[in-house]
Amino acid sequence: SVITVPHFEVYNPARWNSICRSPSPSRTLHKRSTVKKLKMPHVLPPLPYAYNALEPYICEEIMVLHHTKHHQAYVNNLNAAEAKEASAASPQAKIALQAAIKFNGGGHINHSLFWTNLAPADPSIRSSNSGSGAVGGVLQDGPLKDSINRDFGSQKEFIDQFNAKTAAIQGSGWGWLVLNKSTKRLEIVTTPNQDPVLDPYSPLIGVDIWEHAFYLQYKNDKVKYLNEIWHVINYQEAERRFSEAFEASKL
Repeated sequence: SVITVPHFEVYNPARWNSICRSPSPSRTLHKRSTVKKLKMPHVLPPLPYAYNALEPYICEEIMVLHHTKHHQAYVNNLNAAEAKEASAASPQAKIALQAAIKFNGGGHINHSLFWTNLAPADPSIRSSNSGSGAVGGVLQDGPLKDSINRDFGSQKEFIDQFNAKTAAIQGSGWGWLVLNKSTKRLEIVTTPNQDPVLDPYSPLIGVDIWEHAFYLQYKNDKVKYLNEIWHVINYQEAERRFSEAFEASKL
């Protein structure tokens, strides 16, 4: 019988250096894996309704300025800060940018949540102006309403407690209805400036109490602004967030 002897190629440095420099698939894959991926820039999300769709509770002028100027500024500044961080030459330079990333990143996160937890109160314009088809101010029967009644007593008691706690914010900030994923109960919390909601909380409804959110219409009467905004709160979106957060808390 014939025995086939395996062929082992003698190591040739010149040949293997040439192979390692060639654009073979394996080499290309290796090169790609060592290249730092560039972050895609953040963008201003479109509103799911027209700028005048929340009137008379939030006027068109406020919505245009709030969305196209204030939120856009957070997006622009966040992109600029992250670009500088990516090219920073030292840990100290990266650390120096964290305050800008936190503030503008929080502003982008919070406002993106804010727009979608609002909806027109007028049912006749919801289909054309509201992407979700929700009607503002309507809390339907379901798990969210049951949890609000359990944890606050009633929808009215919840709103009264939310408004009192949010109106007490010194300076600028946000009021939030959150699900505490540890206790599975609803709570009202506030965050200063543009700080976002962090674990163990999951945001369900957020209300912007910065003056740019209401001053053109309500002047310094933020209590009236807080009372009126519930006419355009999108409880349907809050219900969706509640269900999503509750399921995630089981994992």
